[in-house]
Amino acid sequence: MIHPLSDVKSSAIGPGTSIWQFAVVLRGAKIGANCNINCHTFIENYVVIGDNVTVKSGVYIWDGITIEDDVFIGPAVAFVNNSYPRSKQYPDEHTGATVKKGASIGANATIMGNLEIGTYAMVGAGSVVTKCVPARALVVGVPAKIVGWLNEDGSKMKFENDCYLANDGTRWHVIENKLIKK
Repeated sequence: MIHPLSDVKSSAIGPGTSIWQFAVVLRGAKIGANCNINCHTFIENYVVIGDNVTVKSGVYIWDGITIEDDVFIGPAVAFVNNSYPRSKQYPDEHTGATVKKGASIGANATIMGNLEIGTYAMVGAGSVVTKCVPARALVVGVPAKIVGWLNEDGSKMKFENDCYLANDGTRWHVIENKLIKK
């Protein structure tokens, strides 16, 4: 479903995807199946969005950004794809972020370019992400820092006996800011 008050130039839109009023999608963008692109969004040419992605209102997704399957992007999330912007000076290549499968980004977070938000990671509302976020990490703050580790469903893992315990019973250790299965 493409709302008649949206401006969608791309033909690479998967089945079951909804694009709401006042959204703009440029010609080169690729959007997967069963996505929900809310009103007042902008998706530039060299963007790839996977399947089952939710993009809430007021999000602008610039060239060079990749969003994998099952990702949630909260309202007014700001992505950056040029670390040193100047008016009328364009980089040879835009270095946007990659948001991996199942990750969630809370409202009003800022995601700098040339970094990765790991699989099933979560960025808290209002956070400013300046470094890569490991898989399953929960980060908050300015700049964003790891404050916990998550199950695939987004719930926090419990810490017991010097390791993190997942919902499925697996045990994990943190080594060099990465979660490693025991």
